[in-house]
Amino acid sequence: MAEALRVGIAGMGTVGVGALTILTTRAKELASAAGRPITVTAVASRDRSRDRGIDLSGYVWFDSPVALAASDKIDVFVETIGGAEGAAHEAVKTALTHGKPVVTANKALLAKHGADLARLAEAHGVAISFEPAAAGGIPVIKALKEALVGNRISRVSGIMNGTCNYILSRMEAEGLTFAECLKDAQRLGYAEADPTFDVEGFDTAHKLSLLTSLAFGTEVDSDSIYVEGISGVTPLDLRMADELGFRIKLLGVAERTAQGVEQRVHPTMVQKTSQLAQVMGVLNAVSVVADPVGELTFVGPGAGGGATGSAVVGDIVDIARGARVATFGRPAGDLRKLVRAPMREHEGGYYIRLQVKDKPGAAATIASRMAEKGISLESILQKGARDRTPGGTVPVVLITYATHESVLREALAKIAADGVLDGEPQSIRIER
Repeated sequence: MAEALRVGIAGMGTVGVGALTILTTRAKELASAAGRPITVTAVASRDRSRDRGIDLSGYVWFDSPVALAASDKIDVFVETIGGAEGAAHEAVKTALTHGKPVVTANKALLAKHGADLARLAEAHGVAISFEPAAAGGIPVIKALKEALVGNRISRVSGIMNGTCNYILSRMEAEGLTFAECLKDAQRLGYAEADPTFDVEGFDTAHKLSLLTSLAFGTEVDSDSIYVEGISGVTPLDLRMADELGFRIKLLGVAERTAQGVEQRVHPTMVQKTSQLAQVMGVLNAVSVVADPVGELTFVGPGAGGGATGSAVVGDIVDIARGARVATFGRPAGDLRKLVRAPMREHEGGYYIRLQVKDKPGAAATIASRMAEKGISLESILQKGARDRTPGGTVPVVLITYATHESVLREALAKIAADGVLDGEPQSIRIER
């Protein structure tokens, strides 16, 4: 059997320990699959004393991940530290300049520096593997890089953040508020103490930017993504979605259009009969629409030591086999600058919730403003006493037929100027 592949893991948190556990407990099977032994020789973490539930005494320990990345004791550098800058960025650059392939779970790093790091990797004859950086244990990166190269992809979309999916699932099932579900998610460890990155959609945006690059051959550009989070979704919105035959999900969507690639993250109403609507709790799902294969949907755990560690190990085994695919599926020089499709030209149906002052003529004013902009209404629903506020306002829900987002925003601005609303309108796109 060939010489062992020596692995160094930086970051002994959930993902790093998860990968190390798989590599040690399944060493014999992995060696058979890879055609050579895979041995973890060194680790790096700031805290040596912390109990991680695994014996780390047999590994060379580095306090600095950069020093580990430069060490001659490893052949492959695994980065599970996180963060777009600082130690993670420096360590990955160091490993690449020393000719070591990198496996990373760090979507923030690649979302910001992906193109530069891909060029650096190529200059030193190695590649960056990042299956664990998007959708955890779901092998969607490998599918886009390898299995679907014979297809022209038109759309990638999905549920890419387990925290948001858990919160929306609980809100729907139990009628709880966003704040109540968030507090419970934090207690269970599904959400951070500062949950902004997850619940405001930025985590999904970083993952989507990587999938966009792989699907459409563009440079990673997370700054061009339109982002809305779920903090404005109310129990009423979920009840209305249920009555109308929908569920609300936070979706990331990248779609090829005549104007360029449209990238967006926002709450979306999806039909209950769709595959994405069945994905509940902390699960993730990614759907790929391609020609000629059609539509494929991948569902599975998007986070956790076991799921994400599994993706790390899969990338390491590929390296042990000698497989090397360009970081984003093609040479970095072939990646095109992303032409951003104008988000406001998105066309489709909308769910709109307005908190309307209870006075004569308010509903007529709303309907006339919509008509002025050529927006056809499928239905207007006014909720009853249960949803009336102490200030005397009542929620009115509009369902529109297909319209352009820019036109809808103009109509809502006119309605707000008429003084019939209390607070900001809530609009949610409908995926038919």
